[in-house]
Amino acid sequence: MPQPEDTTVFMSARQVRERYGNRSDMALWRWLRDEKLNFPKPLYINQFRYWKLADLTAWEQGRPSQNLAVRRKAVRGRVTNGPDT
Repeated sequence: MPQPEDTTVFMSARQVRERYGNRSDMALWRWLRDEKLNFPKPLYINQFRYWKLADLTAWEQGRPSQNLAVRRKAVRGRVTNGPDT
């Protein structure tokens, strides 16, 4: 059976939050307002937000491919430079 193309698949805000590790709605709000992050803009239907899967996939592919655990340690200042530290 043929798979739908990413351009026809939409994800709700809940699905987007789950996709990125059960983030809060406030996190999505912040991501949308952060111009440096360039998070895809949703389509609004009434008061509900929907994202194109193709837009999310393209955004993910444009992000640095660094391990999440390494990024978390770097943010906390715990990255080690070698075996001595």
